[in-house]
Amino acid sequence: MTAWLRLLVLLLGCGFLGPAMAQAEEARRQVLVMLQLPKAHYRPDGSYAGSYGEGVGRQSRQQVAQALAQAHGLEMRSEWAMPLAGLDCFVMRLPEGDGRGAAEVASAVAEDHRVAWAQPVGLYRAQGSRQEPLYAAQPAAQQWHLAELHRLATGRGVRVAVVDSGVETGHPDLAGQVDFSQNYVDNRPMPAEGHGTAVAGIIAARADNGAGIAGIAPQARLLALRACWEAPREQTLCTGLGLAKALYAAIQQGAHIINLSLGGPHDRLLAVLLDQAQARGATVVAALPGAGEPFPASHPGVLVVGSTPPLPTGAVLAPGRDVPSTAPGGGWSLVSGSSFAAAHAAGLLALVRELDGTRGALALKTVLVTAAQGRIDSCATLARHAGTREAVCAPLGQTPD
Repeated sequence: MTAWLRLLVLLLGCGFLGPAMAQAEEARRQVLVMLQLPKAHYRPDGSYAGSYGEGVGRQSRQQVAQALAQAHGLEMRSEWAMPLAGLDCFVMRLPEGDGRGAAEVASAVAEDHRVAWAQPVGLYRAQGSRQEPLYAAQPAAQQWHLAELHRLATGRGVRVAVVDSGVETGHPDLAGQVDFSQNYVDNRPMPAEGHGTAVAGIIAARADNGAGIAGIAPQARLLALRACWEAPREQTLCTGLGLAKALYAAIQQGAHIINLSLGGPHDRLLAVLLDQAQARGATVVAALPGAGEPFPASHPGVLVVGSTPPLPTGAVLAPGRDVPSTAPGGGWSLVSGSSFAAAHAAGLLALVRELDGTRGALALKTVLVTAAQGRIDSCATLARHAGTREAVCAPLGQTPD
């Protein structure tokens, strides 16, 4: 056990930490056990028309999971069927006072021939922070020439999944922009949290209400999928289990773009779901992570976006410093970090998706035009997909006709 974790446990025991950090400590004690679902026509409960994973076959897997939990001294917590991935996931927990690590126990469970694999629950962090409030009349940043871009596309008909902390769906700039909202952290109503609300605003804040900001794709439809929560010291934390549930929902809801403004350890379950999403035509956008937090930016096919150079090979650069966006409580604030650069790219990809339709959906990650240092050229990108040779954006300081 690391010194940091020992301190965390001590503070929890003394009641010094709030619910946010208690959630993080609870996640560190959890193990995910995957049992493979057989093909539908081989299952006693299989049906091509019916639900997936019910009946005798499911009861059998539940019995296997209970036996595994008992054999390895674990407490059963919950079960999550994932037919799209061909898996049943059972959430188990190390009892209080158990000195074993979750990774050690997962490795032991995985040796059982009935288990597809087992893994500890990873902890992820958002890649950005909020700053001082803005007045409602503060103008949006001009770097991407939004007024000119919106003459060509506004993201109409494109579904963008915001896998993040809670989004304030009733915010003046977000009211009516969210088609689906679900909390995968706990069973409470969706809270309004800073990071998720800011990411959602950058992508799809309304452009027709005379207040606040305009999103990059103001007519895109948002899927607000809460997989993260606010923690002390302006941190936004997520667990691999919450992220997996949110990713699964994004696939089920037909997301065209999935924004992941976060980073953490490699996770086999998340990797399977990212592959499933991309195979169904979704483009996944990830924030350039900090040190030691390579995933999901390291996953094949994911578009990696940073806010400041230098960038690793293959990553692109988008606005991510002192960016105005939506904030809880119906206000606006400045935000900085690669989280918000990723949101810019997700919004721009929604504009591209509108112009392209289904044509080239699987190759969206390669369609951005970049300039020096990997900086995204938003005007050239839309000009390419609109099929026009005319300049989309007027030079700075000039007003388009």
